[in-house]
Amino acid sequence: MVRELAKIRKAGERIRALGMRFNAGHALNYFNVEPVARLPGIRELHIGHAIVSRAVFVGMREAVREMKRLITDAAR
Repeated sequence: MVRELAKIRKAGERIRALGMRFNAGHALNYFNVEPVARLPGIRELHIGHAIVSRAVFVGMREAVREMKRLITDAAR
């Protein structure tokens, strides 16, 4: 995962240098969202499937609360 994060970080630098927004999505889940959310310049995270899947077990409110906590903690 470290190698992939390095690739994403490098792409993010290039994206921002071109004046575009640096967003991430697809395959983000409760296990990998924190390191992605910590990347410099990340503006948006698109997370759907993981939250809905988790909601089956804990309810939508708790699933969103858990994901929001991970993202907020990563931003600190």
